[in-house]
Amino acid sequence: MFEGLKMLGIGLGNFLTLGTIFNVFWATQLGIIVGMLPGLTATMGIALLTTLTFRMPADNAVLILICMYIGSIYGGSRSAILLNIPGTPANAATAVDGHPLSRQGRAGEAIGIATTGSFLGSVIGMIMLALFTPLIGNFALSFQSIEFFWLAIFGVVISGTLTAPKDPLKGWISGFFGLMIAMIGMEGIHAHVRFSFGNIELSGGIRLIPAMVGAFGFAEVIMMMKHQKVEIIKSEIKRVIPRFMDIAKYWKTIIRSGLIGTFIGAIPGVGEDIGAWVSYDFARRASKESEKFGHGSIEGLIAAETGNNAAVGGAIIPVLSLAIPGSAPAAVLMAAMYIHGVRPGPLIMVENPQFVYSVVAMFLLATVAMFILGLSMVKTLVKVLQVPRSKLMPVVLVLCVIGAYAVESRYFDIIIMVIFGLLGYVMQELDYPVAPMVLGIILGDILDKNLRRALVLTDGSLTPFFTRPISIVLIFFIILSMVSKMRWFNLFMGNVKASIKGLFKRR
Repeated sequence: MFEGLKMLGIGLGNFLTLGTIFNVFWATQLGIIVGMLPGLTATMGIALLTTLTFRMPADNAVLILICMYIGSIYGGSRSAILLNIPGTPANAATAVDGHPLSRQGRAGEAIGIATTGSFLGSVIGMIMLALFTPLIGNFALSFQSIEFFWLAIFGVVISGTLTAPKDPLKGWISGFFGLMIAMIGMEGIHAHVRFSFGNIELSGGIRLIPAMVGAFGFAEVIMMMKHQKVEIIKSEIKRVIPRFMDIAKYWKTIIRSGLIGTFIGAIPGVGEDIGAWVSYDFARRASKESEKFGHGSIEGLIAAETGNNAAVGGAIIPVLSLAIPGSAPAAVLMAAMYIHGVRPGPLIMVENPQFVYSVVAMFLLATVAMFILGLSMVKTLVKVLQVPRSKLMPVVLVLCVIGAYAVESRYFDIIIMVIFGLLGYVMQELDYPVAPMVLGIILGDILDKNLRRALVLTDGSLTPFFTRPISIVLIFFIILSMVSKMRWFNLFMGNVKASIKGLFKRR
């Protein structure tokens, strides 16, 4: 523990320079603006900003991207409160109580409470990040190729289950489609070209950044063409800094939402929006004022914002310890780490433990900057919401093209970006989640290499895949997550519960 505190102090000390502090504030402020503007997501912001950090040192680049991440997840609360339109999907739960408060003339109060909840959620997520990343990383050292194969399958399945609650089959199809896309190009062991159909460009595979920029960026540009212009609520913003008692009154909700958000964020591919909704639901069930939820509840607003920001820290835990992203923005962040020569995963605690605590220090700086900026310049920044989408979307389109091209300076990557943008648009129209597909592209390389490596080590035998203890646990959770969403299973469990209740009543 003391060694960890020492490395955290070293990491924090390395960032306490005027140039670094300036980078923290402008990147966090840019993140807040990106999050505020409907149609611009945290994933898009990180993906576009990644293309501008190639020539930066790794620590500075990752710091800027984490600031963008935290700022944009928080920034979406502004448009959720004032417009009833979440700036990012993570802020959908915020709008449920934030907008009614704005309608009541309490917009300033709602923004202040959302900012404080976001700050406290980030702090809880940061603490969990510092505590559990080393523990999970050390435990993951016992993983071998077989376990990483099943872990990749688990990540895709659980992502599909939770991002498509109405029809999980669509989520699973999206995830396994991403795994299929990852098989295109040269495989990682013998460099044999697969599924290129003679195309030289495809022999190099589908690059992650162009695919993500297209699926999350260009697709949103197309989607925004369908929506009409929205008008900002003319609510006078008065007091922004919340009273201490208004926050302290809900300390149990804050702690519970922070822990839930962190746990949900750590589940591969799930994301901050699920963390916010689950935290909100738990708060509503436990509240003595549940009737106020949906009509301007301060407790509901705090729960939603604490949950989604705590999920940011949770999403980075599996990135550093297992090299598996917990959310779509974390996936782009992980890709940026690879670009800058940082290789997250189980070996990071052996090869570069200082980097883990440097990330915690980055998280702390970004959280403080978000809190300061969130409580200042509110009236000025709200005017950003009045920017017409007709002027905003062309700028986003240009950034998508530049972002896709800048990675390797290939025109083919622009084509990939456009194709995945159209694909992402069609998937959204058909109610297929995009996040599992992107996660499948990321995990495809892990799945492919570890499957083939494991088959070499076992002389082609599949028996160890189903007999090793950790594999059995992962297989159990994979089957459980799939079966639990099937209608017949729910009917069966309902009958079992009814039978048990009937048995106890007879007694």
